[in-house]
Amino acid sequence: MEQRSDVVVVGAGVVGLATALALLADGRSVRVIEARTIGSGSSHGNCGTITPSHAPPLAAPGRVGEALRMILRPDAPLYIRPRVDAGLWRWLWRFAGRCNLQDWEASARAKSLLLNDSRERLAEWIRAYGLACEFAASGEDYVFRSLAAFERGQRELDLLRELGVEVEVIEGPAYDAMEPAVLPGTAGAIRFRGDAVLRPDRYVDELARVVRAHGGVIDEDRPLQRLDERGAGVALQTAHGTLEAGEVVIAAGAWSPRLAQALDARWLGRAMQPGKGYSITYDPPALVPRRPLVLRDWSVCVTSWPSGFRLGSTMEFSGFDSRLHPRRLAALERAARASLREPVGPVVRERWCGWRPMSCDDVPIIGRLPGHRHSWLATGHGMMGVGMSAGTGQLVADLMAGRVPAMDPGPFDPARLAG
Repeated sequence: MEQRSDVVVVGAGVVGLATALALLADGRSVRVIEARTIGSGSSHGNCGTITPSHAPPLAAPGRVGEALRMILRPDAPLYIRPRVDAGLWRWLWRFAGRCNLQDWEASARAKSLLLNDSRERLAEWIRAYGLACEFAASGEDYVFRSLAAFERGQRELDLLRELGVEVEVIEGPAYDAMEPAVLPGTAGAIRFRGDAVLRPDRYVDELARVVRAHGGVIDEDRPLQRLDERGAGVALQTAHGTLEAGEVVIAAGAWSPRLAQALDARWLGRAMQPGKGYSITYDPPALVPRRPLVLRDWSVCVTSWPSGFRLGSTMEFSGFDSRLHPRRLAALERAARASLREPVGPVVRERWCGWRPMSCDDVPIIGRLPGHRHSWLATGHGMMGVGMSAGTGQLVADLMAGRVPAMDPGPFDPARLAG
């Protein structure tokens, strides 16, 4: 039996490592166990934007019809691969029930709490811990080639302003003049000055470095097999022996539902689905945008750092299909070619896909595992794991310590989905 820890965190992605760091700052002893390698999930290849502007959820009015119209387009931004999958269709039924104005607004307000807290807390962590992750308080632009899309894109701005997001609407000719990286003919743009960017794989590596420097232990290639609560704590059966701890935090991202049986929480398999995203990383071209862009007509994100240039996004519901589909990768480059003077870099460094942990209401699942005394969840962050990581870690630490947290934890309570 290895030395007992105060807390074991299951998952060494961005949320698990941020949670471990917040718990270490509280004076707890922490061990992180990871089934594969550090940052091997969606933490690795996403676009690295830190975006309070992205509070509106995927579950929005009209989304079901949009998905159905795209179902025969394998390169569509939102694609559900037709197949017999009872778990997916149960999840979609619950998701569809949230696609109304009232639930959309409630989810946006909940996500905004965590996004805003994380944006400020992340900047503090970068200063305090010296995280070398190419962070920049850059802002972000939504760029539209279609006037109709530009007009639709402004419908949610009143709510975002109410949530504290600084918004600037820019007409197309003015935007073309101020952003030399875009092709002429922009219909309009929306600028969010409070957003930021970092390189996510380096952020994860830096979190791991700081966790270890502060006494945390990280075990790779150590999947959880079973969790048993015992009076004063938990026993975790792993592929390399048993661990004992006072508390456990499940931060396994899209793989969390696969632990549902081990956790005696079968409802988790009904509450989440893996949402597959793609990216291509290049050496930077000579002319890159001055800040991250979202090419809204195609839902493609463009980010650049001193060390790289990335096209990414899309949402594909195809289970844990690990294939890199050329048509979906080509759609990223096609959107960039329609929008940017230099749409790709001179050298491709990586073509990637990974799975985002999508909850059925697109709100994270953070709090005590229902029916358990010593087990906690920190999962379901959808496309916002990097941008919500610091706030999630602090929220878990506060709840575990019995402190009043910086935000209302109610909207994230796992019990809302356990029925």
